[in-house]
Amino acid sequence: MAGHSKWANIKHRKGRQDAKRGKLFAKLIRSIEAAARQGGGDVSANPTLATAIQKAKDNSVPKDNIERAVARGSGTEDGVVYDEVWYEGYGPGGVALYVQVLTDNRNRAASDVRSAFTKNNGSLGEPGSVGYLFEQKGFILASGDEDTVMMAALEGGADDVTASDDSWEIVCAPGDLVAVRAALDEVEVTVDQAEVTQLPSVSVAVDEAGATKVLRLVDALEDLDDVQAVFGNFDIPDEVLAALS
Repeated sequence: MAGHSKWANIKHRKGRQDAKRGKLFAKLIRSIEAAARQGGGDVSANPTLATAIQKAKDNSVPKDNIERAVARGSGTEDGVVYDEVWYEGYGPGGVALYVQVLTDNRNRAASDVRSAFTKNNGSLGEPGSVGYLFEQKGFILASGDEDTVMMAALEGGADDVTASDDSWEIVCAPGDLVAVRAALDEVEVTVDQAEVTQLPSVSVAVDEAGATKVLRLVDALEDLDDVQAVFGNFDIPDEVLAALS
């Protein structure tokens, strides 16, 4: 899930991921395989792979699992070929949802995604119906001294740094994510979240009733094995998320 990116939203998301740790591991491994297959197994020459591996490490995926995923993806071991497919649709209250899928069976994935939308008060849209509302960006949530974070992030290539409660939201080009994170690590800034994401250009505010329905749909989509990530333009107030948690 990636909607409004306040720290409370991130904590809510991480808590849900922790509860589904085994499924999260499988998705992270699949992401590494796909990145290695597309751009090769050399991390220094494949920033997408580097980002996928770092995200797996951040979520405590064992080193051996990561290495085997790279080997399968780069062809040194037998592995499955995954196709990346994006689905677009609407959730309750008219929120836009952009769903990333990595699958070895497009028919199964399409059926499962459509069913999740239909059963949870959503509707699957046509290609291009909501994708234009999102832009791929590198996103880092960090905590630390303002001057230290600001200087390291900008020197690393960040486009924007903004305050978010007790943390800092850092946005950069997807290809600069590894360099920006390295710059933060070098000055020992704590990185709470770092990933390539899809940021919405406009947000839709939802109340507690709407948030319950939207998150139910997001959960149903994220529970699908083929779904890697669900991005949305919903804006859930911190106090509502706290109540739902």
